[in-house]
Amino acid sequence: MRASDRAYAALKSDIIEWRLVPGTVLAEVEQSARLGVSRTPLREALARLGAEGLTAAQAGRGVVVTDISVEKMTQLFDVRLALDCKAAELAAVHRDPAVFAALGRRFDAAAHLITGNDPDQRDYYALVSDLDSAVDDAADNQFLRQAQGQLRAQLVRIRRLAKDNSDRLLSSAAEHAQIARSIAGGNTDLASAATKIHLHNSLDHLLASKNSFDSGSVPSRKAHLNG
Repeated sequence: MRASDRAYAALKSDIIEWRLVPGTVLAEVEQSARLGVSRTPLREALARLGAEGLTAAQAGRGVVVTDISVEKMTQLFDVRLALDCKAAELAAVHRDPAVFAALGRRFDAAAHLITGNDPDQRDYYALVSDLDSAVDDAADNQFLRQAQGQLRAQLVRIRRLAKDNSDRLLSSAAEHAQIARSIAGGNTDLASAATKIHLHNSLDHLLASKNSFDSGSVPSRKAHLNG
């Protein structure tokens, strides 16, 4: 793997998993030393992260991890609503029923992943990623896949805001199960509607979480969200 690819993967993981919180300055000297790469591949990695909206240049500060604001979250979900609903419809037309039926069963049984011993919910989010990948593969539209790919990094980062709320994650699992079953059954209208309901519920929860962080009712997390 090229040095720039290694730096990109490491920084992206740190940002998505909130090890590098919004507002963190990514100084070239410090990050080059931490990641064991020279400054040229680091700059390439930062440019890729900037194209995905995970970093941005700030006057007088250099490159920083971008914030997650209410406006950005709402705009992101506006675009996601259009893309994900269309992807679900296409997947319902071209799907392998067995693949999505199996995913539906996995989400039905996902409670043990959510209420287990992993505070980061890695196994549950891996299951969500499996559904995302199955929808991408079934929809089989390269332009849709590319458009969604530009959003995925931000979406994964935002999803992590719900990881401490097991009630919301259990509801989310039930919503994902309905999406998978709708696609398995080839019902385009129901697949789109189930996706729309899930997205609305997710955004409502995330906006409420953002307001709680900003009001200081969850001080241990407030520093993770800026502006």
